[in-house]
Amino acid sequence: MAGRGRGSTRAAVLLALLLAGLVSCGGQRTGSPDTARLQRVLDRRAAAVLAGDRAAFLATGTLGWFENVRAVPLAAWSYRVTSVHGSGDDATADAELSYRVRGYDTAPVTVRRALALSRRADGQWSVDADRPAAKTPQQLWDQGRVTAVRGAHALVLGVGQPQAALRSYAHLADRAVPAVSAAWGSGWAAHVMVLVPGTLKGMAGLLGTPASAYRGIAAVTTGEVGGAAKAPADRVIVNPEAYAVLGDLGRQVVLTHETTHVASRAHTSSATPLWLSEGYADWVGYRGTGRTPRQAAPELARAVAEGDLPKALPTDEDFGFGRDATELARAYEGGWLACRMIADEWGEERLGRFYRAVGDHRGRSGSVADALRRTLGTTPEEFTERWRDYLDEQFG
Repeated sequence: MAGRGRGSTRAAVLLALLLAGLVSCGGQRTGSPDTARLQRVLDRRAAAVLAGDRAAFLATGTLGWFENVRAVPLAAWSYRVTSVHGSGDDATADAELSYRVRGYDTAPVTVRRALALSRRADGQWSVDADRPAAKTPQQLWDQGRVTAVRGAHALVLGVGQPQAALRSYAHLADRAVPAVSAAWGSGWAAHVMVLVPGTLKGMAGLLGTPASAYRGIAAVTTGEVGGAAKAPADRVIVNPEAYAVLGDLGRQVVLTHETTHVASRAHTSSATPLWLSEGYADWVGYRGTGRTPRQAAPELARAVAEGDLPKALPTDEDFGFGRDATELARAYEGGWLACRMIADEWGEERLGRFYRAVGDHRGRSGSVADALRRTLGTTPEEFTERWRDYLDEQFG
């Protein structure tokens, strides 16, 4: 047994040496001297970004996107090196960038970056490129020089957009925020950040998705559902190509809809069905506009008039952006009319209570049924039949 023990120890030593050799051939692990040297360079780079110090930034590498980000009101910017690959004069590194926009982010936004490096004559690393890591969305300054426009309740950041266009978005947002607060109430930041890229392709880059997924979609809101105080604020990202074909009312409804998502996010979770989250945002968007159901829900009106009354509320799958445009419109319209019915028959205050009760439930199972019982005194079956009757009354 002792002999086998010594053999096992010898094998373990040989294996450890082999692994050490593989690491030295393949790159640097976190905590290595090269990682520490690069971290110091990136610390200086981050300080230069916050200070707007062009010379100090150039001392850490190429200028890159430095001028692009200068208009963004940053409260924090830092890097954390996660790995360095290569030990010669040229290498690459993986890093996490964390930043906060002053007045809007309650916690850092953290994204993965891929760095290209070269070693200077003094042995220090120089950053030759700083790009989004693979399968990671771009940041707005990766796409060009950012222009910032402030409103009373909004910060609008754009690339490739004239200031007049960005001011128009700020004006829409300044009208959207009070409208959302009037419906949702207090308890949210009561301001919104709007990102306006130059093209649909730019929007897709910010979302890390193919452009085809958002063709015809005027705007989306980022951010994880169920956000808490530690989560960064949402961004409303605009598709300038789809937005351009909307009329004045349509533009306002869209931005108010997206701002509603920002306001309600802390009470929107995996327990919230899309018919409720999208329907409620549309209800706030159309609230006070005077638009009738026939005007605001033409596809559903046409279907009901032709005898195709929906048998059930829209499913989450019905809201997929890749679906037929008519089917997608009916899903949004159906959710809006469900929320409109609650506001009409139970009152606006109970609509808000119902929304919060669903989102605050522990999971999807039973969330709607429990909230219907507790806030509206009904069941899913009774509610669905009442909704179908409501559609028939509006469009039949």
